[in-house]
Amino acid sequence: MDDALVKKIAAPPRYLELQAARSRFGWTLTIAMLVVCYGFILLVAFDKELLAQRIGSRVMTIGMPLGVGVIVFTVVLTVVYVKRAHRAFDALADEVGKAALR
Repeated sequence: MDDALVKKIAAPPRYLELQAARSRFGWTLTIAMLVVCYGFILLVAFDKELLAQRIGSRVMTIGMPLGVGVIVFTVVLTVVYVKRAHRAFDALADEVGKAALR
């Protein structure tokens, strides 16, 4: 890519705003995912008895729905990011791109 075009795109304050917002939101979601994943792993490592408790008189234990919950949480975070990207980040990126091409 041409250095002049890169400088033209990176210079406007709207680009810096976009970059900061995406970075901040990405790190927030990353931290949330790490807390959930490592929290589950720590439960498996240090409180097996809790996860092994049966739900009612059936075969299912507490650990099974919690494991599924981790997977569902991942899907929910993906949906949240995609919706936010379409609503906020795409419009701002288009604005920055159009300003750079002028």
